[in-house]
Amino acid sequence: MRRSHTFLPWLVWGVAALAYAVAVINRSSLSALGPAAQEHFGVDATTLATFGTLQLVVYAGLQIPVGLFLDRFGPTAMILTGGVLMLAGQLLMATVVDVSFAILARVLVGAGDACTFISVMRMLPAWFALRQLPIVGQATGLIGQTGQLVSVIPLALIVGGLGWMPGFLGVAAIGFLVVLLGVFVLRDYPHAGTVFERVTGRLGRTSREARSLGGTENTSELAALAPPATAMMAVVDPGKTRRVPGLGFIDKSRRLLSIPGVRLAYWVHFTAPFAANAFVLLWGTPFLTGGVGLTAATASGLLSLMIVSSMLGGVVLGPLSSRFVERRVRMVMAIAVTIALAWVVTLLWPGTPPVWLLASLMFIIAVGGPASMIAFEVSRSHTPRSFAGFATGLVNTAGFTSSLLVIFLIGFTLDVQGAGSPSSYSLDAFRWAFAVQIPFWAVGITMMLIEQRRTARWMQQHGRRLS
Repeated sequence: MRRSHTFLPWLVWGVAALAYAVAVINRSSLSALGPAAQEHFGVDATTLATFGTLQLVVYAGLQIPVGLFLDRFGPTAMILTGGVLMLAGQLLMATVVDVSFAILARVLVGAGDACTFISVMRMLPAWFALRQLPIVGQATGLIGQTGQLVSVIPLALIVGGLGWMPGFLGVAAIGFLVVLLGVFVLRDYPHAGTVFERVTGRLGRTSREARSLGGTENTSELAALAPPATAMMAVVDPGKTRRVPGLGFIDKSRRLLSIPGVRLAYWVHFTAPFAANAFVLLWGTPFLTGGVGLTAATASGLLSLMIVSSMLGGVVLGPLSSRFVERRVRMVMAIAVTIALAWVVTLLWPGTPPVWLLASLMFIIAVGGPASMIAFEVSRSHTPRSFAGFATGLVNTAGFTSSLLVIFLIGFTLDVQGAGSPSSYSLDAFRWAFAVQIPFWAVGITMMLIEQRRTARWMQQHGRRLS
């Protein structure tokens, strides 16, 4: 195989992963700017939470429609569409002072973000071998975490030193450059042209001779990892579909969710990431500075530690989930239980939690992000290829549904206690606010246990080894 053939999959993946990193920058651009955003727009904690909540509502709500579009138009079109939407959102965020326009800006960011990750994940099987996918998937998440590092440190410094507008215009400029790069590099699959090649009508030699790194995988071991046939899904009465025009996705969802492994993937993604998302996307800095009383520099350092820990978690979990396929859900359960215990210890700690305990908390909850990536491996193993984009979107709604609910409930609980602004934050108020996470862990872990048993029975009935 020529070197160009082996290099192109990595180039396409690199640009797609970079697009995801930019999406994470856009998604978490308020993560270290909570107090600054409250001062800039003059809002309380509930309104600030609305920024993140609406963004995640849009993100989660669009996952299924984006999944349908993804199966129809392909990942390249959706990645570039997402980039343009986020670019528009950050331009608006940089130039407005009215809170209603700021919320609209976050809606645009959420819509663009919704198009990106699942499109990147949908693109990977066309370019890589099945055994490579868990590692490449975790590497994608790892690169995405660099976007959070940009949000926590450089963006916060720029906004603090140069002002609100230069910071967000800089984010918009980065997004524009990545969209431009994607036009010339991204391809849905080998032999497909880039957007530039499609527009000009000239398919270049690189695209014509492109090859997947998957080759011809035909072993029984890899067959266990391969998606099931569409025939294994439940059949829906076509008459019912005709009586509800335009809502075929409901019947499609019913068919997809008839496979317990897809439901298992949903609950894996529901349970693993919300603690990290709520902390990094909005409430980490207010808790550390306004609740615990740390300096802004120390808080940024702890958030940076959290992001680095997430990246390390991806490095470890990728090979582990690839090597121990049948135990990967148990890994997620163990991680979820550990995260819950770490938070309970922190919330019950007498007096102010010491920095070493907070650092341990950051290190532990951060692993929830890469653990949630295992949900897509589970989904891929149990979803027919014709439903791949739709299933990825459906599973991806789970973690962001739990995250947006937790983000909103934390803000609501602070306001109920009269601690909804930086001047009234207190450690006790944050203890009660972060305790809203406990029921989410209880529900998620319980449902994973139930669906894992059902999945094992389903696999046995259909003669499939992977569970």
